[in-house]
Amino acid sequence: MLNRTILIGRLTKDPELRYTPAGVAVTQFTLAVDRPFQNARQEKETDFIPIVTWRQLAENCANYLRKGRLAAAEGRLQVRSYDNSEGRKVYVTEVIADNVRFLESASGGQNLERQDPDYKPQTDLSDDDLPF
Repeated sequence: MLNRTILIGRLTKDPELRYTPAGVAVTQFTLAVDRPFQNARQEKETDFIPIVTWRQLAENCANYLRKGRLAAAEGRLQVRSYDNSEGRKVYVTEVIADNVRFLESASGGQNLERQDPDYKPQTDLSDDDLPF
């Protein structure tokens, strides 16, 4: 059996970072993903897919992703349910991502790596350093 999904889209708002009672980081955000076709009115339609990340990936997403940024999320599709306050069963479909790629740099033209305090640019490359 296989349950794997890969999505590329734009964040609809900044990620929301929370911590479980056990101290585990969890982040939720929504990707707006355009459909590859147009509807009968010749308009593109968009799906809004909820994404959930855990632990270090959750903290990285909260620190570096922002509303409007292009990102790729890879993970598994999960459907869960709960009973709401009115006693009705509510179904939630979301992607539990184990890999998120930041596809755009931060605002102001800076690279995302430059926001990392441990980032050290490597500028003294020679042809011998290249893997090809």
